[in-house]
Amino acid sequence: MLRTKRMADMGYRLFSGSMMLLTVYGGYLCSMRFSRYMQRQKQLQLEAQDQTVDSEVVKD
Repeated sequence: MLRTKRMADMGYRLFSGSMMLLTVYGGYLCSMRFSRYMQRQKQLQLEAQDQTVDSEVVKD
């Protein structure tokens, strides 16, 4: 009985540990995706500004 309880405790700890690792990894993936999204938005904004500056130069 003690052996089965110990095995169940070890299984629970292993499962809990793997879930924690998956949660941390998921958070990492989300932060990387958000970072890339923000960089892309900044890049698009700069390109839009460059286009407006270029179009103003052409109009003159």
